[in-house]
Amino acid sequence: MDEKQKKRLLWQVPFLVLLIVGTVLIVRQQRNMPYQKYSDFVFGTTFSVIYQCDSDMSHTIKAELLKVDASLSPFNKKSVITAINNNEDVEPDKMFMDVFQLAMDVSRETDGAFDITVAPLVNAWGFGFKNGERPTARQVDSLRQIIGYQKVTVVDGKIHKQDPRMMLDCSAIAKGYGTDVVARLLRNRGVKNFMVEIGGEIVTCGVNKERLPWKVGVIKPTDDSLSVSHELQTILNVTDIAMATSGNYRNFYYQGGKKYAHTIDPKTGYPVQHTILSATVLAKTCALADAYATSFMVMGFDEAQKVLERHPELMAYFIYDDGQGKNAVWFSPSLKDKIAD
Repeated sequence: MDEKQKKRLLWQVPFLVLLIVGTVLIVRQQRNMPYQKYSDFVFGTTFSVIYQCDSDMSHTIKAELLKVDASLSPFNKKSVITAINNNEDVEPDKMFMDVFQLAMDVSRETDGAFDITVAPLVNAWGFGFKNGERPTARQVDSLRQIIGYQKVTVVDGKIHKQDPRMMLDCSAIAKGYGTDVVARLLRNRGVKNFMVEIGGEIVTCGVNKERLPWKVGVIKPTDDSLSVSHELQTILNVTDIAMATSGNYRNFYYQGGKKYAHTIDPKTGYPVQHTILSATVLAKTCALADAYATSFMVMGFDEAQKVLERHPELMAYFIYDDGQGKNAVWFSPSLKDKIAD
């Protein structure tokens, strides 16, 4: 080693030491940074955010969720979607347009199984924001005439409905989108470790307080309209991914000795009668997972598998009735490594 190389090495050593020390300090600071939890209500349900940060972000988080509510909530009388449903001359905001375009994409991919125009039928069956008695066949056929995602388009930046009686309802995608909005906020603020959950729809990143991957349970589907049963079917590792679940085991009612599920098939106008009891979907975004979870409940087992074959980026976990009164499980092969138990 010549003299120049020795001098160069002597100059590099202090920088290397500083780099190592700095890295150790950053890692130690990251480990010592507290995990905070913020829980509240939005979209008619509960939400919870666990995040590692040295400052309280609860007000900022709630402000973002209120923006989503002001855009997409049909229960908010001043929201964008309410104005559209009331046929007011309103220009949708970016949040609404983001969700609308995604909804249209999923509708096309699922041949209309996902349809945000199904609200009148949902209301007629008593599961929407109005309660009613079981509709007659004539009423169902009449309502089907004003249902169809193809009948809603964007014209000059505004939503155009072919029939003014049409109503949009983004409930099957809004919670997932709201979860994505909070996750994006946290990432933009430099938060590396978090879990966002809104009404069961989840986005995770990094590790939990124990420095382990985030784990989320899939609830065993049982007739539980009061939501008091929380027996788990399985536990999934869901770090750095979004997850959403749709099921009929909590939202249903009995009439005339027959059980009616809350998921309505837009094509038939009637509650679905498929064997799938619960559909859990993992995807890049929670809005996407939310929409496809609902779609699979409408499509049924065989058609849902066909969609999954076309979209390998999606992973699904289905709990279904085996036809003999017992629950059976099917999941995407790519999901196997994420099953924790």
